Amino acid sequence: MSPRKPKPKPAPPPPRDVAIAENMIRLGQLLKLSGLAESGAEARSLVQEGLVQVNGEVETRRGRQLHRGDLVMVDGERVRVA
Repeated sequence: MSPRKPKPKPAPPPPRDVAIAENMIRLGQLLKLSGLAESGAEARSLVQEGLVQVNGEVETRRGRQLHRGDLVMVDGERVRVA
């Protein structure tokens, strides 16, 4: 018997695009706009607890400026600023 090869992990779904009207949006605002947080208080909590990644790095500043193309991930759900 030959050893079993591990099954490849399925690719994560593509990020969901969230359109913004201006050239930039603050992280807390994007979390609410995208539905990743239901309120400003929840957005603040997610960020403070280190549960938010921006472009692959943990972000602890709720006021971080995001621009088109930035990728935000919370609990495995990804959104891209569009």
